[in-house]
Amino acid sequence: FTILVLGEPGTGKELVAEAIHNLGRRRAKPFIPINMAAIPRELVEAELFGYEKGAFTGAHARTAGKFEQAQGGTLFLDEIGDMPMEAQTRLLRVLQSGEITTVGGSTPVRVNVRIIAATNKDLPALIAEGKFREDLYYRLNVVPIPLPALRERRGDIGLLSRHFLERAASEGLPRKTLGDDAAALLAQYNWPGNVRELQNLMQRLAVLTRETVITADIIRQNIDKIGRAHV
Repeated sequence: FTILVLGEPGTGKELVAEAIHNLGRRRAKPFIPINMAAIPRELVEAELFGYEKGAFTGAHARTAGKFEQAQGGTLFLDEIGDMPMEAQTRLLRVLQSGEITTVGGSTPVRVNVRIIAATNKDLPALIAEGKFREDLYYRLNVVPIPLPALRERRGDIGLLSRHFLERAASEGLPRKTLGDDAAALLAQYNWPGNVRELQNLMQRLAVLTRETVITADIIRQNIDKIGRAHV
């Protein structure tokens, strides 16, 4: 089924998509991520569907797009809410037919790809504004997976913090432990950057903290440096 992962930035949408791929029947095939927000509008279709030699200036050879690269596996379309309308129309056609046509090409290419899309935007609101196709939304939203913000699962914060400190140590950074008072303080913070912000903080503490035990005072000093927290 096509899956739509919903959540704020930093909640781990790509990690969820990778987990779905790695636990499924397609795990031996490629997992290809693409961020719609990071691609210039005029290049989205070439990135997704590939292009033929001479299709545009600089197209010196036929190049496979992300759909062909993900053949048999999973294509992860991150920030799907930023996809241009023209590309949305072509994506809908691919989902309906199972075939792509390269930019500058005329022969359809059959593709067998599972689509996982993700967004932090309100797609129904974009539909109401005429910025997202309603029929594409229903095609993508077969199995919705909403990811809660970190502030909505505060019981995970201490576990995640210690996990990130252990990971930092396994990567060669100094080994640190998290005091219970520090874990309690972390659970009071709203984490606007979600899991990604927490991970970045733990990495920074592993590098910059001289003490081996991270205390509440150390947390308070470093969270204040973010400039958005008052705990």
